[in-house]
Amino acid sequence: MSNLTAGEIRTKFLEFFRSHGHNVVESAPLIPKDDPTLLFTNAGMVQFKKLFLGQEKRDYVRATTSQKCLRVGGKHNDLENVGRTARHLTFFEMLGNFSFGDYFKEQAIGFAWEFLTKELKLDPERLYITVYTDDDEASDLWQKVAGVPLERIYRLGEKDNFWSMGDTGPCGPCSEIMYDQGEHVACGPDCGIGVCECDRFLEIWNLVFMQYDQLESGERVPLPRPSIDTGMGLERVAAVCQGVYSNFDINLFQDIMGYTAKLSGVAYDTAEETGTAHRVIADHSRSIAFMIADGILPSNEGRGYVLRRLIRRAFRFGRLLGLRDPFLHKTAFEVVRLMGDAFPDLVERKDFMEKVVREEEERFSLTLDKGLAMLNEELERIAEENGKREVSGEFSFKLYDTFGFPIDIVNDIAEKQGFTVDENGYNEHMASQRKRAKAAWKGSGEADLGSVFHTLLEQGVRSGFTGYESLAEKSRVIALLDESGARVEQLASGSKGYLVTESTPFYGESGGQLGDTGTVVTPGGRATVENALKPNPHLTAHVITVEDGEIAEGQEAELVVEEGPRLATARNHTTTHLLHAALRKVLGEHVKQAGSLVGPDRLRFDFTHIAALTPEEIAAVEREVNRAVLANAPVCTSVLSYEEAVARGAMALFGEKYEEEVRMVEVPNFSTELCGGTHLTSTGQAGPFVILSESGVAAGVRRIEAATGWNALDYYEQQRSAVHDVAGALKLRSAAPEDVVKRIRTLQDELKKLAKDNEKLAAKAASAKGGDIMDDLQDVNGVKLLAARVDAPNVKALRDIMDDVRSKLPSGVACLVTENDGKVPLILYVSKDLHDRFTAPQLIKPVAEKVGGSGGGRPDLAQAGGTDASGINAAFETLKTLVEG
Repeated sequence: MSNLTAGEIRTKFLEFFRSHGHNVVESAPLIPKDDPTLLFTNAGMVQFKKLFLGQEKRDYVRATTSQKCLRVGGKHNDLENVGRTARHLTFFEMLGNFSFGDYFKEQAIGFAWEFLTKELKLDPERLYITVYTDDDEASDLWQKVAGVPLERIYRLGEKDNFWSMGDTGPCGPCSEIMYDQGEHVACGPDCGIGVCECDRFLEIWNLVFMQYDQLESGERVPLPRPSIDTGMGLERVAAVCQGVYSNFDINLFQDIMGYTAKLSGVAYDTAEETGTAHRVIADHSRSIAFMIADGILPSNEGRGYVLRRLIRRAFRFGRLLGLRDPFLHKTAFEVVRLMGDAFPDLVERKDFMEKVVREEEERFSLTLDKGLAMLNEELERIAEENGKREVSGEFSFKLYDTFGFPIDIVNDIAEKQGFTVDENGYNEHMASQRKRAKAAWKGSGEADLGSVFHTLLEQGVRSGFTGYESLAEKSRVIALLDESGARVEQLASGSKGYLVTESTPFYGESGGQLGDTGTVVTPGGRATVENALKPNPHLTAHVITVEDGEIAEGQEAELVVEEGPRLATARNHTTTHLLHAALRKVLGEHVKQAGSLVGPDRLRFDFTHIAALTPEEIAAVEREVNRAVLANAPVCTSVLSYEEAVARGAMALFGEKYEEEVRMVEVPNFSTELCGGTHLTSTGQAGPFVILSESGVAAGVRRIEAATGWNALDYYEQQRSAVHDVAGALKLRSAAPEDVVKRIRTLQDELKKLAKDNEKLAAKAASAKGGDIMDDLQDVNGVKLLAARVDAPNVKALRDIMDDVRSKLPSGVACLVTENDGKVPLILYVSKDLHDRFTAPQLIKPVAEKVGGSGGGRPDLAQAGGTDASGINAAFETLKTLVEG
């Protein structure tokens, strides 16, 4: 057995398979780009799914990866077990080697055995094998290739040793490699493979032999080119190599937990509850760092909600270690330090990640104590009733809705005290609030056009794009679909549908750019193109309405793009690139594009940044973009390899999937990006650029809406007209902006002075009334009590009256109430000498209930607000009863 670190194992694995002809492929992002069925990437094969399905081809047939994975949703939800078991993690790395129709079982088995026994130096006598019950071939190969004796090869059924991608598609038997950790970790004398699931026989590597195609009929037919998909958890195999029995005892986690122990002053002890806290914080810190590095930000739904749950859950566990101030941004930063060499994205986004986590911690810290107090009060109430020890779904939802309390925090606390939680009821309230029964996440966010056009692609229908060079093209109609997506031979006048031609100048909606509009004319008819869609890189579909005659498949067609909207869109698209560069220059390199929309009328640009832009920053960004426009710099495009483009400084948009060859759009000295959209030939064509608005759309994501060209000129004209109107209303001779501003400020100063004078008059009247109401003073059981309805214009005036009353009532209780616009504010005073009998907060709660309100405050002074003025007399009676005792 070796004592390799996790990093050394990762390097050995990738280099071993590189030396055996495998292409080392970079880990895919945690957000699956082309798979809306997954919330997160949860296995190494996810990025190769289309290769296995035969829908995509690459220039290699062997690959190896160290894939970052997250399992915290759906059937792979390990969250509740994290920190409480030796194996469960939310984030982990899966080492894998893949063959796409190249080698098969014999070589896969040989590679695995050689790596484990020669590279990692694991004891062959401690390695056991499982195979599918009918897979004689695999059993024979393990004996032949690896020399594993038959008594260490176990045959298991479909549940354990048969893998499928779905109900249909590629599938096949699998073979698991198990490591015997010894009798001392066994669950009992009958412990064994296929008998129990304890940690004695630990699965470390799964080899999937994809050799069948599962048909809808249930029949499995052999694949023409069988493939290999393997997966080995880095953390598990590191534990084996380091001679420890828990994932949390390997160096990756020990370093983070050592750092947390230093922050908290609480040492890591596996036997204590604080040990669970250390493990949860270490695991969640890894997930948090990698999620933010992959562009996921905290929000109230989808992937962002998962991130928010992890941050809040880890933050709450920090309380068990005495960490009351934000700390997770520091432990997540430690993850960057430990793993940044292997995953450069962590280093690149470390400063932004730290800001995002700290802001989320600070926001949650403000409400955590209130939520915990409410939950503990509820648990005490339930316990006193001696009934069903269950926290209601309604209460759990109230905690979430009011304080942002994740349901798993409620579960954690309730479970420790012997309570259950009605999660079904909670989910019903969530569904009711959101007014939809759909899942809380929306997959990859791409339009579901594949189901409509997939058949065309399978039939070899393709259309080339010629719109970079020309706005007009003659081509042939090769496919027509009606509105429902059904293939038709012709579309008659008045019909709507989809048209595909062999080539087209129309840009199909993609990459944030809206599709072109224009016309299609054939010998038999004419159609308006209302939009162009791009369901596939090799297919453009025109959304048409037939205006005259009929359009038929096979006809020659003349396609003409509407020039005005195309040029306006190009202005906005090129300027979006300039805006991106300007934001990075003014705000910092952490700024990354998080989404965009460019069309003929406007541009919208979302970007990562933690705070709202100041007026000075907006002006600086605007000036920087206009500087590039006025330079009239050339906009250069070139097609080159992805590696060369990145080497030349091209910015690849996060989460986008690029082909081997890419299109680079460069404005020398200003911007270089990979982009397939349509652009200007020089920046001067953009005309003036103006930022219309800047706002927040999610935690850590800001949005700018802007205009260029004629749209910007229209905006300036509207602004000038508005200034003229304001100047007219102010009866100014000049409409100069500085004169308008000066006059408005003068009027504001006058209004402030009038408001202050009004407050002084109200306070003076209130003071006079304070003397009158003292005549209503009563003696109740030896206590001087004043309960009075007063005429106060606002709460401030009511406080002024109470201040006057307090100065004249050194010992006693006073309650003042007024009514304004349907609101019933109350203020209640209890002198210090009476606090041993009652305090202001104790009295005001039952009193305020009578007017439909609640409140609180200091022992001597409390305030409440109600809405039912008809209950004022009842409130005074309640106060009198309480004082009487």
